Amino acid sequence: MSQYKIKLISMIAFVLMIGLGFTGSPYAADDTIVLGAAVSLSGKYSTAGKHTKNGYELAVKRINSMGGVKVGGKSYQFKVTYYDDESNSGRAAQLAERLIKQDGVQYMLGPYSSGLTKAIAPITEENKIPMVEANGASRSLFTKGYKYLFAVLSAANQYLEVAIDLAVEKNGGKPVKIAMAFEQDAFSQDVRLGILDAAKRTGSKIIIDDKLPKELNDMSATLAKVKAVRPDVLVVSGHSKGALTAVRQISEMKVNVPMLAMTHCDSSSLSKQHGKKAEYALCAAQWHKSLSYSDKFFDTASTFDKDFNAEYGYAPPYQAAESAAALLVWKDAFERANSLDKEKVRDALAKTDMQTFYGNIKFNQQGQNIAKPMVLFQVRCTGDSCENKVVAPTKWASSKLVHPVPKWSER
Repeated sequence: MSQYKIKLISMIAFVLMIGLGFTGSPYAADDTIVLGAAVSLSGKYSTAGKHTKNGYELAVKRINSMGGVKVGGKSYQFKVTYYDDESNSGRAAQLAERLIKQDGVQYMLGPYSSGLTKAIAPITEENKIPMVEANGASRSLFTKGYKYLFAVLSAANQYLEVAIDLAVEKNGGKPVKIAMAFEQDAFSQDVRLGILDAAKRTGSKIIIDDKLPKELNDMSATLAKVKAVRPDVLVVSGHSKGALTAVRQISEMKVNVPMLAMTHCDSSSLSKQHGKKAEYALCAAQWHKSLSYSDKFFDTASTFDKDFNAEYGYAPPYQAAESAAALLVWKDAFERANSLDKEKVRDALAKTDMQTFYGNIKFNQQGQNIAKPMVLFQVRCTGDSCENKVVAPTKWASSKLVHPVPKWSER
């Protein structure tokens, strides 16, 4: 047979395959749906990056073990292609390009942090690749008009607003004095905007508004001011390292403040790292194991906590829980779309309205989850054992807030 005839037969076969819907695409080859993810496995976000990857992997294993994803009468298994973005936004953008252009990935999971999500989102949007992300909370992500980005978590500006409301409530409804220190990243700056809004809404006064150093290793200058001016509440946001630094130096300098509210306490294993030094700290969280949400894959939040601990040897921070929830959203969307066509799946994602062990998930037109509130827990210790107790919002609370925080001389 001549080379011309071989080429002609090949072309006809290819056209017939396309017409029948069999593209041989790498994202659904061998009954496997491949999702791409650039995750921080090294660099300053490596701790939370590990939690993110573990959450993805546990959900992949659970979904696959329970029959996979049913599309068009067939059962598909999830698989995730990972690359290490090195906690670098430029590298994250390069890897998103690689996943889409070289690896042929048609569906994406998000990276860790708002900054890296902001680096990847324009690329997935330009290529019309749906992305379900679980760790980018910056509200600016939801003001760009993105049609292919969907976030399962609450926006960053909501993280610590409830702490200001609690402080005002405990002050007899009167305005409070606020001190705050924030990392200069997209996420923390949005948390700061939420505090500014809460201060304005409650008539409270911000008396310290500091920047944390880039290395997140020293906030003694801010704490010296706190000792001098005595605010009613101190708010800190600097990811895992910032939380650990804050508690270490507050205890070293014996800084007394009636309320300390922070982000990333659980991803930094705050109570495990600092024990009773961390007691009474208030921590914003997207999720907690005591919540009563449920689904058929992980049952309750408490069951997810046990399953994750059994798999990885540590209690899951909310970063792991929200990452696992992203896979449940993908499964639900594929099955409602009953298709592997990325546009049909995108449309199904936009209509998501479901409950998971992590919480309720429903997206607005900007791709933001509008169905789940933040929670606030307080580190509480009995002897040498410390645990996190949910104290707000009241509907989900499992414990009563201890306020004011006892002075160091009284502990």
